Amino acid sequence: MSESEKGFTAKNTGFKRFYYASKYSWQGIKAAYAQEPAFRYEIWASAVLIPLSFVVAQSPMQLAALICTCLLVLAFELVNSAIEAVVDRAGTEFHELAGLAKDLGSAVVMVALIMGALIWGAVIWENYL
Repeated sequence: MSESEKGFTAKNTGFKRFYYASKYSWQGIKAAYAQEPAFRYEIWASAVLIPLSFVVAQSPMQLAALICTCLLVLAFELVNSAIEAVVDRAGTEFHELAGLAKDLGSAVVMVALIMGALIWGAVIWENYL
């Protein structure tokens, strides 16, 4: 099925599409950094942990795992921020499902943080203890 049959047509293709997608992604990262304190903390933690991973890791697999845990936390924080923005845009009155959506988004970040702590702990344990 072609794009026009699906009801939409891509405005940009090839490199131009990649350029605009990258531009919008960077705008999202800048907005999250400006508006979300948790994202700022996680960026700064990653700025310390990613270089440290080159010291701690003793194999390419360990290095990839340590770096990916940092990136995964950032990715889930961005998703959580997007959920919060959509819910807040939908209305200011309390709704059970809005609260649930925000809680679930927060839980995803918490699970990623726990996973990261476990992986970092396991690598440090294996290599140094």
